Formats: sequence, structure tokens, C-alpha cells
Amino acid sequence: MKKIKKILITTATFGQVNRAPLDMLESHKIQYLINPLNKKLTEDELLSLVSDFDVIIAGTENISSKVMDKAMNLKMISRVGIGLDSIDLLAAERHGIIVSYTPEASAPAVADLTMGLIYSLLRNLHKANIQLHQNKWHRYFGNRLTNCCIGIIGAGRVGSRVIRNLKALGCNKIYYYDKKVRLIEEDGKQVVFATKEEIYNISDIISFHLPLDVETKNMITMKEISLMKKNVLLINTARGGIINEEDLYIALNDELILGAAIDVFEQEPYTGKLMEHDNCILTSHMGSMTFECRERMEIEATEEAIRFLTGEALERKVPMDEYEVQRNGL
Repeated sequence: MKKIKKILITTATFGQVNRAPLDMLESHKIQYLINPLNKKLTEDELLSLVSDFDVIIAGTENISSKVMDKAMNLKMISRVGIGLDSIDLLAAERHGIIVSYTPEASAPAVADLTMGLIYSLLRNLHKANIQLHQNKWHRYFGNRLTNCCIGIIGAGRVGSRVIRNLKALGCNKIYYYDKKVRLIEEDGKQVVFATKEEIYNISDIISFHLPLDVETKNMITMKEISLMKKNVLLINTARGGIINEEDLYIALNDELILGAAIDVFEQEPYTGKLMEHDNCILTSHMGSMTFECRERMEIEATEEAIRFLTGEALERKVPMDEYEVQRNGL
């Protein structure tokens, strides 16, 4: 008797934007279970679910070596999104588990959110909104984006889009750093390559667009903050852990920086001390949360899972350099 193929979908909201990925699974007679706890799964909760599944269509849950040890039938993880710090790639390699992801799908939406957070901080929109909801009328001064010197750390899929957006809006002081990428937009005038330290020294706004790895973990601590202007605004829509949250809290407390906008955290859901500061915008890992982006990510992750289960060639396997990143320290 032919074995029924089964997929565990760990993202609780999967298929709510568009049923298309679920219809795709059903049309291939693939059984699936969507996260029954309707929240981000802990390692223990994931351990209680994984034993009988061939594929996991995964969100940001911690898929550890321990989880893979328990998942005796698991042969593939199809990540809905781009971040891989929640998947133990080396354990997957040891277990012969293939890992795929959807690296292009989320980039436009994350770049959009980054721009929105920059504008909100510059014009104090978040403060004005809170004040008016409290029946207080206060008109805040702010700064124009085109008058700012902007630093972009990481010029990959998201960072390069942010740079193009800034350039199109007429910003003429855009500095970027990336250890691998040199942009075609770099012209030596409007868009200029710089070192991280130069960006820390001269920027009014610094936005981070990096993976989390051994080099970027706690990239921003008090040491780096001490190099920055006191009116600097920090934006992180990349990965929690790039900016040290305790040091960011101290910097805000001591008015060493003007403000920050953080969409990603070391522990999610976030419940930490940054909530005390009204000059720190906090959003709940919403970078990919547009209808269009969510639909594309879920469909692409499902397509890849179906390709695997039907013996077709995969299109979005995680490249080996991502395994090397984890092998070298994270």
C-alpha cells in the first residue's frame, strides 16, 4: 500500500490570506496539519507534533537538532521566508533533510516597512497618534528625509531596494556597507560605499539589512553606539540580535540616540524593557505581513514541498554558503 505523504505546517495563519497553497496540497492528495495551537510553537510543542510528517512547511519556529531527532520521517523543511537562524542547518545536513526557502518573496514588503518606519520616526507620527488618542493635541516638529544622511548596513535583497527607494525620493547622501555586494547604483555622489565605522559617524539614520550570523550577532553594542551622532535613528527590520537590546535600552534611557524602530527581536513575542520608550517604535515582526507577500511566500514554499514529494527538481534549495555560516559559528 502506497504511503500517504504528510506535511506539518507550523505557521498558524497559513492559507488565511489565500487558500491556494492548501488547494495545491489537496489536489496532490497530500495530507497536512496546520499548527493546532494557533501560536508560535515552542521547541517542546514542536516535538510533540513532528514525529509522523515527511515535510515541515515552517515559519520562524526553532527547528533544532532535538526536533529532527524526534522527526523520524522528516525529509524536507520548506521555509516560508528567508531567515535561517531558526533552523539548525548542520543537523539537517546530518539527518539528510533538505532545506528550501523563499528568499525573494518577502524583500519588497520588508523594504516598504523600513521606509514607513523611517518616516514615522522622522515626523514623530507614532507619538502624535498616541497623543491624539489620549485627547491631547500636540504638533511635533520633525525632519525631512532628503535632508538626512542615511546609512544602510547590508545591501542584499532588502537593503538594495531601500537604497533605490531613497534615491528615487531625492535623497543625495546615501552611504552603504556590505562585505559582499557592490551596487550598480553606487555613483560616488548620491550612493557611496563606506565602512561601517564611517556610517556610524556620519549618519542621521542607520538601517540594518543583514542575516543573523556569528559576525552580525550583537553587531551594535554600546561600543558602536558611542561612535554615532546623538540625533541618530536606528532601524532594524532584519533579524533580532543584530542590535543588542539591553544596550539599545540604555542608549535610549541616557539619550545617546534620538530614537529607534525595531521589528525583530531576540525572543518573540517581545515583552522587554524597550516598551518603556515612546521614542522606540516596536512592531511585531511585520516585515513580510502584506497580503501579496504572504501569498507569494506560502505558495512558493508549498510549490517547493510538492516538488520534493513528487520527485521534481527543487528550485529554492538553501545554498551551501548558508550552511558554512552556521558551520563557522552561529
